[in-house]
Amino acid sequence: MQSAKDSFYIALRDRLAALAPDRTVTIGGQERPAVVVAENEPVTSSSPLPDAFYLHWEGARTASASGARRPLLRLDCRIAYRTLGSSELNGLDRGRALAALDLELCGILAPHFAEKKDYSQPEPQALGSAVLWSPPEFAAAEAHDRELRRVARVALFFWPEVELP
Repeated sequence: MQSAKDSFYIALRDRLAALAPDRTVTIGGQERPAVVVAENEPVTSSSPLPDAFYLHWEGARTASASGARRPLLRLDCRIAYRTLGSSELNGLDRGRALAALDLELCGILAPHFAEKKDYSQPEPQALGSAVLWSPPEFAAAEAHDRELRRVARVALFFWPEVELP
């Protein structure tokens, strides 16, 4: 399951770097594309960074007939992001900024597949299958203080690397 998560994250990260090279975050002193896996970051009391896509892994379950030695698995991902708009316009462009993030998310999610690789080694190894995902389902925007927030949900589908007992 970890290789499916990693493959999805790396695909989105690399696609964002190509689509919007200026959309970056600095975490731990390192600048990188603004796709963040929440479970891989240090726990802090600070809010998530604005204008960044935070991946939150949710439940997993089989998506094909039970009893198969390698059933198709489904893993749900919640992608949360928020914006304050620009400081030049005192945040009055929050709606436009959120719409730009929505479009960027659609852009980095297409195509809806990536090669599944094992990233636990210094040189990633192809696993001979793919990770597929659904189009995003966008929740309504929510206003909190001076920011707009949105959550999109995506379902990932993949076969496990090992046979189930």
